[in-house]
Amino acid sequence: MGRKSLKETRRLEIIKVFYQVAKKEGYENTSIAKIAKVMDINPSLIIHYFETKEGLTYELIDHILDRYLLIYTIKNKEKAKLDDLQGTIELLFSKKWNLLFDDGLFYTFYALAFREKKIKLKYKLILDALRNGLALMIEQCNEQQITNVENPQLTADFVFVLVDGAYFYLSMESDKKAYLDRLAYYKQKAYDALSISPVKAVSAPVC
Repeated sequence: MGRKSLKETRRLEIIKVFYQVAKKEGYENTSIAKIAKVMDINPSLIIHYFETKEGLTYELIDHILDRYLLIYTIKNKEKAKLDDLQGTIELLFSKKWNLLFDDGLFYTFYALAFREKKIKLKYKLILDALRNGLALMIEQCNEQQITNVENPQLTADFVFVLVDGAYFYLSMESDKKAYLDRLAYYKQKAYDALSISPVKAVSAPVC
């Protein structure tokens, strides 16, 4: 048990360093030798765990999925409530979500999906899992009459079409105010699709 845990810890450490190096230098300029140099280890250790750079890439995409799906962690509850659904929408249309994975790497891997079937399947797994997670939350809220969404799956798909399109478009925006205004607009459209009220902003206390 201990040895397996150590192995998984080391693998995750290599994946995270791979991400940082690729984020800084670009995926095409990242090699196993560069990763090993940053970690001060022998390249053969990385090859032992992953065999090739492609193997590392597949594992990193899996790691992305695990990070993205954390938004659906509903603690100590059997079913999603209104605040869970609102919280998910707030997170999806937030800087925190946008920074969860580097845009440059995300779109680099997305481009690779058109050439490599395995990466395409992994990306589809990510997108389907995110949509299915939101659809399940909507279904649970429907059951409790919190929401009355006619087709949870299509609505979840629409929300993520908004998310994907919003961040691609906004990645070209350099004006901070314009960025925030557009993001708020897209978020409101998601709330409209769910027919629920947005989270109310808490006013600062008057001194």
